[in-house]
Amino acid sequence: LSETSILFKQELQNEEVREGKQVKLTCELSKPDTPVKWMKGDTVLYASEKYEFKQCGTVAELIIRDVKSIDS
Repeated sequence: LSETSILFKQELQNEEVREGKQVKLTCELSKPDTPVKWMKGDTVLYASEKYEFKQCGTVAELIIRDVKSIDS
């Protein structure tokens, strides 16, 4: 690993939530304000009414609204 390698200090954890509710997924990176790309499988997620992205320092969050079973 080089000195510029970015590592997960805390990886995503599975979350359970009822359909129709919202869920927040969080990870922590080793370098603050690192650009993050959220994906579901091979599909890149973009900010929308359904998906909200937040980032503060080393912590990146994905909020999924109106969760459906397809979001698993």
